Amino acid sequence: MIKLKDILLEEESKKLRVFDFDDTIAVSKSRVKVTHANGQFTMMTPGEYAVYDKKDGDLFDYGEFKKIIEPKEIKAITKILRNFYNAGGGRKLTILTARAVSEPIKKFMKTIGIDNIEIVALGDSDPQKKADWIEARVKEGYNDIFFADDSDKNIRAVSQLKTKYPSVRWNIRLAKYR
Repeated sequence: MIKLKDILLEEESKKLRVFDFDDTIAVSKSRVKVTHANGQFTMMTPGEYAVYDKKDGDLFDYGEFKKIIEPKEIKAITKILRNFYNAGGGRKLTILTARAVSEPIKKFMKTIGIDNIEIVALGDSDPQKKADWIEARVKEGYNDIFFADDSDKNIRAVSQLKTKYPSVRWNIRLAKYR
């Protein structure tokens, strides 16, 4: 007689491990330049930009994010990333970033000894874009998801998937390095 417990044990978990880059894996001197409607400008860190409420007339310059200026590894998070990386197996590791280019991240990751990791550069800071990307992976069959990000907005957007996909195992973490 086949028991439900036996069937569940046979069902293989498809693991996805997703990390944000800026202020999660590394902190850098890269800044967003915001030119306001009155002509004045502000230089914002990724953390400041993540919580900034955009105003009419704001113009954003992300030019400094085509490179990583003076990056410093956030070891508490990269330790977790390394554990996943070294564990191997069927888990997919991804860096999911709002940056528009992935090459500088790829080079940085190589300098800290992590190579051959997928880097998805969304080119968009809308938190829903990260949630949409992760939801697309759920639709591909991923059913065990870890997500780490320093932005409350991104955490909230991805957390909304928990009610939509209750059979997925979710581990969503707000990464704070300070």
